[in-house]
Amino acid sequence: MTETDAARQAPRQTHVFAAMKRGARIAFMGAALFLAACQSIVPKGPAPAAPSGPAQPTGPDVTQGLPTDTTRHRVALLVPMSGPNAGVGQSIANATTLALLDTRTDKVRITTYDTALGAAAAVNRALAEGNRLILGPLLAEDARVVGPIAARANVPVISFSNDASIAGSGVYIMGYNPNQSIERVVGFARGKGLSRFGALVPRGTYGERAGNALLRAVEQAGGTVVSMQSFDRSPASITAAVKKLQASSSYDALLIADSGRVALQVAPIVRKNGGASARLLGTELWNTDTALASSPVLRGAWFASVSDTLYGQLANKYRARYGSAPFRLSSLGYDAVLLTVRIAQDWKPGSPFPNARLRDAGGFSGIDGAFRFTRGGIAERALEVSEVGAGALSVVDPAPRGFGE
Repeated sequence: MTETDAARQAPRQTHVFAAMKRGARIAFMGAALFLAACQSIVPKGPAPAAPSGPAQPTGPDVTQGLPTDTTRHRVALLVPMSGPNAGVGQSIANATTLALLDTRTDKVRITTYDTALGAAAAVNRALAEGNRLILGPLLAEDARVVGPIAARANVPVISFSNDASIAGSGVYIMGYNPNQSIERVVGFARGKGLSRFGALVPRGTYGERAGNALLRAVEQAGGTVVSMQSFDRSPASITAAVKKLQASSSYDALLIADSGRVALQVAPIVRKNGGASARLLGTELWNTDTALASSPVLRGAWFASVSDTLYGQLANKYRARYGSAPFRLSSLGYDAVLLTVRIAQDWKPGSPFPNARLRDAGGFSGIDGAFRFTRGGIAERALEVSEVGAGALSVVDPAPRGFGE
């Protein structure tokens, strides 16, 4: 799945890595704030307005702009507010507003900048106006532009992308990483006695990354990858790939590294061509498809993803305030604000953002559960494993509540 595909996912209504040591204590301030806020009435009002007019580049001197705010932290939100990805950008922006309301903070001011009008222009304007932290951008290509500009001003970037190649040098990514999802579900399957893994991966960047992740995960878990086949999503290509799997070797677990929609097409072919008894496995992409539970051939399949427990509450509050369902990625905006508010407790307004706090080994907590940034700037998440049942999805292995020391 490309970054654009992720941004265009349909809004989710209700459903929505390594094995981590359990039992360690973690400060779940973010989750507590959200649960407490759920017991109050969120003030109603219009959605936050998009910036008027295109953002203008300010040149290399990023010290230009408005005077330093002496009472609040200036934080920039860089998302597309126009163009084909405006819907997801607006959804993230709305979620940041909800997070500010829910935490009742008076220490943070968030200003939105439209990356669809030019990522360089947006970040230059944000820096010129005194922002000391950047949330976003959404797309990897925009983060590649924004990162070096922000780094020259010593301003960290917390991107909503899931592309690990952009992380580092002051850029952190919060997106859902397929490598961690595959590692989690493979580890769970191995623990249940499955040892011979097959895989169907789509041609393209996502498929290549998923395939490499499977090879590493299976090796670490002590299993064997007996066959891996690629396909281009056409019926003929899918059928040919499945038949190659059947001819190459037997498998007791099969990863379908694509969306739930594609898995619904692939599973019947697998069941008729050598995979009648294989346990089907999915990736984090399955978390956004509510149609999975209506498919008998997918019954019993496992996939790993972030928890949806708190997201359902966020979605309800979002609909009540904005009159529409949020995009699933909106939780990234909400959690980025929770992270900011937590760090803001010890961050003096007008001073540089304390970058080291982003690498807190204890991690952070939010709508999507516990997460922490690795030294490379990638969000390591606590994931749960779900099973496709008859008409519903059920959690068969909950996400760890925190990270071991």
